[in-house]
Amino acid sequence: MNKKIGFAVVGMGHIGKRHATMIEQHEEAELMAVCDVLPKEALGIETLEVPFFGELTALLESNLDIDVVCVCTPNGWHAEHSIAVLEASKHVVCEKPMALTKESCEAVIYKALQHSRQVFCVMQNRYSPPAVWLKEVMQQQLLGDIFLVQINCYWNRDDRYYYKNGKKHPWKGSLQLDGGPLFTQFSHFVDILYWLFGDIKKIQARFDNFTHQHSTGFEDTGIVNFDLINGGVGSFSYSTAVYDQNLESSLTVIGSKGSIQVGGQYMNKVNYCHIQDYEMPTLEAASPANDYGTYKGSANNHIHVIQNVIDVLKGRKVIATNALEGLKVVEMIEKIYEQK
Repeated sequence: MNKKIGFAVVGMGHIGKRHATMIEQHEEAELMAVCDVLPKEALGIETLEVPFFGELTALLESNLDIDVVCVCTPNGWHAEHSIAVLEASKHVVCEKPMALTKESCEAVIYKALQHSRQVFCVMQNRYSPPAVWLKEVMQQQLLGDIFLVQINCYWNRDDRYYYKNGKKHPWKGSLQLDGGPLFTQFSHFVDILYWLFGDIKKIQARFDNFTHQHSTGFEDTGIVNFDLINGGVGSFSYSTAVYDQNLESSLTVIGSKGSIQVGGQYMNKVNYCHIQDYEMPTLEAASPANDYGTYKGSANNHIHVIQNVIDVLKGRKVIATNALEGLKVVEMIEKIYEQK
C-alpha cells in the first residue's frame, strides 16, 4: 500500500484536535474530514481546510476515501461510534477508554471481527521512554519475583475542568458519559499496570468525594488494594482533588532482585533504580505533557499512535494496543468500581 492513509476525526475537542494535528503532520497520512456536533466557529477550527460534518452518519455516507476514523468523542459514546465506523468498514482509532463497560467492548470487538477491521486503542503512555524501559526490565525478569507494585496518581481537576464559561460542562463529570477518574484521567495508568504485570484479583477499595460534590457524579479519590495474578501485591491510590495543579504520577516496584521507582508529574522520569548486576541505561527524554491551558494530561505521545496505525495498515508492524487489551483495562476498572 503506497497511498497515504486517509483519516477522519470525530469529536474535535482537545484530543480530537491533537489527532488532527498529528495526522496533518505525517507524510504518510492525510486528514480527509472532521466531525463534531458543534459548529467550526465554536470549536476554533475555522481555518481547517477539510470537509466538516455535523454528524457521524453523514461522514460515513460520504464518498471520501477514508481508511481510518479516530473516535475522540465523550467516553460514553466511544462504543456506539466505534461500532458505527466498523459497520462502514473503516478501521477505528479509539481514544481511552475503549468503552465504559466490558460488554460494550465485546460488542465493538464482535463488529470488528465481522468486518475484518482493526481497532486501535489509544494508550499512549506505553510510548514514554521510562515505560518502554520498564517493559524491557519486566520481559527480561531482571527484578526477579515481584513482591509489591504501587501506583500513585495525584492530579488536579477543579472547576476549571468541570465548568465551561460559567456553566457545567456538557459531559465531564457525568457518570453516563465520563465514567469517573479511573476511566477519564487514570485509565492510562491502569493500562500500564496491566501491560507490565497482568491482571489483578482480590480487590479491596475505598472511594471518597472531597471537593467535587457539586461537579461530578462520582468520587474524586480512591485507594485500591489487590493481588497480582502473576504473584505479588499491589495498590493504586489516586485523586483529582489536588490543589491547583497536578502533583504526581508514580510507579514503584519491589522485587527479589531489585527495586524501581518511576515518577514525576506524569510518570516521565526514573527516580530510583537498583537492580542486581545491572547498570541503568540512559533513556531518551520523555515527551511533555498534553497542555490544555488550565490543566495538563498525560504525555503527548499521540504521534506514536498514528505511526503505529500507518505501520500496521501498510503491513510493517503489528498493532501496539489491540482491542482485547483495551477491553482488559475496562474490565479491570469495572472490577475496581464493583467495590463501591
